Amino acid sequence: MPPVITLSLYEQDFVRWTEQTAKQLKSRAFDAVDWDNLIEEVEALGRSERRELQSRLLVLFEHALKRVYLPLPQEFNGWERTIRGQRIQLELLLGDSPSLKTRWEPACDRAWSLALKKVRGDYPQIICPDHCPFDIEPDVLLNQVFWSVESE
Repeated sequence: MPPVITLSLYEQDFVRWTEQTAKQLKSRAFDAVDWDNLIEEVEALGRSERRELQSRLLVLFEHALKRVYLPLPQEFNGWERTIRGQRIQLELLLGDSPSLKTRWEPACDRAWSLALKKVRGDYPQIICPDHCPFDIEPDVLLNQVFWSVESE
C-alpha cells in the first residue's frame, strides 16, 4: 500500500488557511499558527510590492521613451494615457507603502534599462539616450510633462 500523503490546510485551500490564520492571530492562539507558511507569505507580500514598483516604472519609462523620441503623433494620446495611468498607480503604491521610496532610485535605474532594451527592440530606428534624461525624483517623475506640447 502506498504511503498516505497528508496535505496541510495551506496546501489544500489557501483562502481557508488565510482565514484560519487571521482568526488564530486575532484570538492570540499563537501555538496553533502555521508560522513557517505565514512568514513565507509575509515575505512574499514585500516582494510583490517591490515587483509592482519595478513593473509600473518600466511601463512608465517605456511609454515616456516612445512619446518623447518617436515621431508618431497618431500614438501620442495612447502613450500619454498610459503614462498618466502608471503615475496614478505609482502614487497609490507609494501612499500604501512609503518605504518603497528607499528603493525608488535603484528601481528607476533598472526600469530605465529594461524599458530602453524593449523600446530599442520594438523600434530599432529610435534615437534616445542610454541614460535616463528625466528627473527621477518621485514628485517630478510622477507629475512633469516630458514632451513639448507644441509637438502635438
